[in-house]
Amino acid sequence: MKIDLALVCDYAIIDQYGKLSVLGIFEHIWVHEFPVVHPRLHLVMRLKGRRTEIGEHAVNIRLVNEDGEEVISGDGTVTFAEPPAGIVEIEAGTVLLFDVPFDDAGTYTFEISIDGEVASFVPITVALAPEAPPKPPGSH
Repeated sequence: MKIDLALVCDYAIIDQYGKLSVLGIFEHIWVHEFPVVHPRLHLVMRLKGRRTEIGEHAVNIRLVNEDGEEVISGDGTVTFAEPPAGIVEIEAGTVLLFDVPFDDAGTYTFEISIDGEVASFVPITVALAPEAPPKPPGSH
């Protein structure tokens, strides 16, 4: 089994037919102060496997800071359904929703494990937003 796609975005859904829709993919977050909580960050994954991997698989997500300290974590499962006859590769998508606390600027990494083995990393950086430049005199 492998992770075919892993990303962070503003919003994602999976419809009843398994089609994944993703909006606002990003790798960097600008904030005005620390600590801060980034609301509604979506972590999206699409896993691919073989027919022999049909069934339920354990998923663990850890967000760690630059020092390797865990910020948040969660466990769940993903289920591969029986594909139609003749299909040898199967896929399953998942969307995880987090309200993420950030104490400091830096690089944070989502570590994704499937069945106890690290399968992917999704880094994001967080920094203070630069101040807007002053407006020239006479402008509105």
